[in-house]
Amino acid sequence: MNIDSLDSDIVTLFSQDPRMSVLEASRVLKVARATVQARLDKMQRAGVIAGWGPRLEPAELGYVVKAYCSLVIRQEIGHDAVAAALARIPEVLELHTVSGESDLLACVVARSNADLQRVLDEITGTNTVLRSSSVIVLNSHFDSRTLPLVQAVAGNPDAGPQG
Repeated sequence: MNIDSLDSDIVTLFSQDPRMSVLEASRVLKVARATVQARLDKMQRAGVIAGWGPRLEPAELGYVVKAYCSLVIRQEIGHDAVAAALARIPEVLELHTVSGESDLLACVVARSNADLQRVLDEITGTNTVLRSSSVIVLNSHFDSRTLPLVQAVAGNPDAGPQG
């Protein structure tokens, strides 16, 4: 989808204040409400805007440890079956098939380092994962940063705060 500067401004505005009304956005951007709504609808249909739900913070729910785990799977089971097994573990937040020495990369959270061991044991306990190697996140400088992509595609890389 082609993103222009107005699309970028709309996404930037709603990224800064997701609860803003379309009418208020139209006033801030000085365009018709119907224009803002049509642009939002178009970006949703194209999949550029993937959703509007709340973004939860695992640490505020008590999951203060985050780790990335490289997983080597039992090849005869296949990636989809492993993904289905790991989807039943709530602490597995992301799962990606990757290239390299491992088969999958998982982002997991835990309540403590000891709890991380429990989560890793649960992952290997699915009998779909042969080995895992983990790195614990010590500090996050930014996370899920996509707004700069929209601004860059629109030719507007300096628009607003980077989020």
